[in-house]
Amino acid sequence: MATKTDAYQCTECGWTSIRWVGRCGECQTWGSVAERSAAKAQGISVSVPIQAAVPISEVSIDAAQRTLAGIGELDRVLGGGLVPGAVVLLAGEPGVGKSTLLLEVAARWARGGHTTLYVSGEESAAQVRLRAERTKSVADNLYLAAETDLGTVLGHIEQTAPSLLVVDSVQTIGTAQADGSPGGVSQVREVTGALVRVAKRRSMAVIIVGHVTKDGQVAGPRFLEHLVDVVLAFEGDRHSGFRMVRANKNRFGPADEVGCFEMSEHGIVEVPDPSGLFTSSHQEPTPGTCVTVTREGSRAMLAEVQSLVAAAAAETPPRRVTHGVDGSRVAMILAVLQRHASFSLSRHDVYVSTVGGARILDPAADLAIAIAIASAGLDEGCHRKVVALGEIGLAGDLRRVPGLEQRVGEVARLGFELALVPAGNRDPNNRLPRMHGLKVVEVATVADALNALGLRRPSSHRKVSTG
Repeated sequence: MATKTDAYQCTECGWTSIRWVGRCGECQTWGSVAERSAAKAQGISVSVPIQAAVPISEVSIDAAQRTLAGIGELDRVLGGGLVPGAVVLLAGEPGVGKSTLLLEVAARWARGGHTTLYVSGEESAAQVRLRAERTKSVADNLYLAAETDLGTVLGHIEQTAPSLLVVDSVQTIGTAQADGSPGGVSQVREVTGALVRVAKRRSMAVIIVGHVTKDGQVAGPRFLEHLVDVVLAFEGDRHSGFRMVRANKNRFGPADEVGCFEMSEHGIVEVPDPSGLFTSSHQEPTPGTCVTVTREGSRAMLAEVQSLVAAAAAETPPRRVTHGVDGSRVAMILAVLQRHASFSLSRHDVYVSTVGGARILDPAADLAIAIAIASAGLDEGCHRKVVALGEIGLAGDLRRVPGLEQRVGEVARLGFELALVPAGNRDPNNRLPRMHGLKVVEVATVADALNALGLRRPSSHRKVSTG
């Protein structure tokens, strides 16, 4: 049996150490390691189960039937609605609109004839009601409680018997049964564990709001994400009205779906067709721009990449500034352009951004980034109705793009005329997607793609036929 020892634990991430250190070895936070007492290990007695285990084929799934939340884009991300007893964690930056979205969800759930309890630990009941009036989220079956004590919250649950509970936020709820202040490791563990237990026992769906750090990660201990069933990230630039809900974990559905919303003065509005939000409306070919198609879960969306290339100031290292795309990916593309396409930008500042605040993670956008940079460097615009798809390898080759037919279909639907795709990206019958009014051209390398659009240095200027 283990003996009682003194240990130290980080109050930010839960990391433990046998001795005190000034800096956490896991999250690298200074001054967060504090002393705690390790409990003596106890023997575990065997208990007779109240209900015997049964074959999985005899377990009824009727109690786990989904119920639509009433917001189509959110239901898409959840996999078709909320599962009874599921615990959902919604994380996002302050001011992005988490409370507004969940108040709308709670109101629509209540209008469907379901009892809903909204617990606010950050605002008073009057403040929540004021926002509900503005966003028209008032419903008879929606109950509101402004509480920060876990015991009182559990009491409200027993009184109202809701089928949906919204807690805003988990970092503000505390309990005397755990050490520390609300938001600490022990408090968050105890509060979340209690909510999970009551959700499973009552078959009640629970949505918990979580804060994020400056790096975009869920604030608090990492195990919080392991306790819940679904983890959603609410993303968006506060200077832009566009918002996106992304599933990072989903035990009951796909973990790569996204939902698109727009923040207005009347609340959150769904955006079922977001392709037009991420492209500009240039009437003439514009240098430094190129359109691509990214895949977010089962959805194909157009996104425009813009680039600016300017001579660097004398005796000043060239700048590489990116927004909406991965900076290391852009650095790799610049190296490939220099080595395999004769584009040396070592003495130029390069800026790469996306339109509409889109965040592009799909490597299929590599070719569009390369074309935008080359177009900006030559100050020549390519054809406005061109879309480029392809992941770039270090040898300058273009790799296969998954879901090509779906991407090309989205391009054709929006009236584009030419799509550049990697060579060999054909279906099992060795055919390219054919869409009315759209020509699909295969290119094997980045150099071939630039040739096809006439974006080459004068010394090696040649054009690949697209006819």
